[in-house]
Amino acid sequence: VSALARLYGVEGELSEVARRGSGSACRSMLGGFVQWQRGERPDGRDSLALQVAPETHWPELRVLVLVVSGEKKHVGSTAGMQTSVDTSPLLKHRAEAVVPERLALMMRHIRERDFEGFGQLTMKDSNQFHATCLDTFPPIFYLNDLSRHIIALAHRFNAHHGRTKVAYTFDAGPNAVIFTLADTVAEFVEVVRRSFPPATNGDQFVRGLPVDLASLPEELLAAVVTDPVPGAVQYILHTKPGPGPQLLDDPSQHLLGVDGLPRRCA
Repeated sequence: VSALARLYGVEGELSEVARRGSGSACRSMLGGFVQWQRGERPDGRDSLALQVAPETHWPELRVLVLVVSGEKKHVGSTAGMQTSVDTSPLLKHRAEAVVPERLALMMRHIRERDFEGFGQLTMKDSNQFHATCLDTFPPIFYLNDLSRHIIALAHRFNAHHGRTKVAYTFDAGPNAVIFTLADTVAEFVEVVRRSFPPATNGDQFVRGLPVDLASLPEELLAAVVTDPVPGAVQYILHTKPGPGPQLLDDPSQHLLGVDGLPRRCA
């Protein structure tokens, strides 16, 4: 949407256009921290994304994506949400009574850079979203055993430190998104490496932003790293909040060649 708007000189609310594709698309039109407004109009044209804070607002915040499966989902996000809307009383309660208050609280935590509040609310809301999936009929199971293993690992890690150092969230799939601060990344990545030892790609287990090596105290290992599951996590992607769509002027960074076809990576 952003590229075509630039190409044809289109002006206006591009989030509205992107929303016709998906909610994820409308949120991605803006960088940093974004609120997707529910809207009131029947045609959905006021269901837009608004920026809460730019990507520079919380420079210490980091994101770790723990990839446990690349398989196609048994129930797609759109179809699953429609079934939940039709059959889940919990989803109706969540939309009307829970989300508005939590949304205001989440924006406050972000503006104040309050990781304790941000992290706990992130985990609670993820848990409730997946409770609505279970409340759907027939029930939808996006999480798997490894997802639950990661949830338990995060809680053990936080309990050991006596505060919220990492926070998990899961969307419509089993892969975990972990929020943490820069000074915790190395330690938690090593905890994940010990808990899910890479089977074959040890040198490419962590991708994205560089991560320093960390030495783990024995008391942390004893309290947090229990029953390792080798090869369960395929890799970790280390990143941070970024900007919205960017115009790339360097042809070497383009995904398509001069013939319009995808470039070969190797």
